[in-house]
Amino acid sequence: MTLPDPEPGRKHRRRGLLAPFVLLLLVVAGWSGGWIWLKGEATRRMDTALSVLAQRGYRVTWDDRQISGYPFRLGVNLTGLRMSEPSGWSMTIPELKGEAYVYALKHWVTVAPQGLTFNRPDGGAVIVQARALRASLSDLDLKPPRIAVEGVDMTFMPEAGAAPYFLSATRRMHLRLIPGPDDQGGVLLYLEGADMALEGLAARATEGHPVTFDLDLTLSKVSGFRGGSWSEAASAWSQGGGRILVRKARIAGGDALLQARSGTLSIGADGRLEGLVGASLGDLTGSGQSLQGEVNLEGGQASLGALVIGPSPRVF
Repeated sequence: MTLPDPEPGRKHRRRGLLAPFVLLLLVVAGWSGGWIWLKGEATRRMDTALSVLAQRGYRVTWDDRQISGYPFRLGVNLTGLRMSEPSGWSMTIPELKGEAYVYALKHWVTVAPQGLTFNRPDGGAVIVQARALRASLSDLDLKPPRIAVEGVDMTFMPEAGAAPYFLSATRRMHLRLIPGPDDQGGVLLYLEGADMALEGLAARATEGHPVTFDLDLTLSKVSGFRGGSWSEAASAWSQGGGRILVRKARIAGGDALLQARSGTLSIGADGRLEGLVGASLGDLTGSGQSLQGEVNLEGGQASLGALVIGPSPRVF
């Protein structure tokens, strides 16, 4: 019995095999084009922002700018960054690296691996070094924007000939600026193991030991911060009714604990804080001894009853 010869098999069409690869190439090409457009848009927006700041008296320059991060991030690396504002404050950052995911360009993370130097109008320059110094920025269209700064093993060293700075070192620093409802903003500051140049009662109570400093403030009418410089903006805010609600202010060092419970403060004409804050001074040894009352910030001094705590903090 003879069987018929089988029909020759049909050849598979190569078009079906190539289709996924062609589709992948189209996606990669489209994504690459979009990333290149984002790179150009980032450059354009940075240059536009510089022009706007220059018209207001601010100056921002750098030696070199590199934009990278393809395919999923957008990174900006600035070297030799210099910033200054009209009242005399300025900052120099040898290298600043920032990046954001391409799908979340309103949230940026930055690091300053070589530290920074800031210059005070009346006190001179201070060199800041840290084992880690980074910041997170988001909601930049809000007032205030959402900013978080963290430093680890930080040192603050005035340049030769500059005035001393109140903070010389801290093991850890956390600073947060938070937008809130009803034209409010929150300021949180935490310093751990800080070597601070305290004065008056605070210096005597802590006996020169490193301190832990914890501050929680709420600012009202933050939209009133307007002006050509920090001092002008802060002064305009205060004159417009802006106030500082003290939610917590705590300094612990040695066996002493100085803390404020509540109070409302304003900024005086001299740039120093004014107002009354309920506070207590006690020790951490468990003796139960404490001194309570209101801290009066007036005339450039902060006093607890007849005891002078030290100079009233200066805002500008």
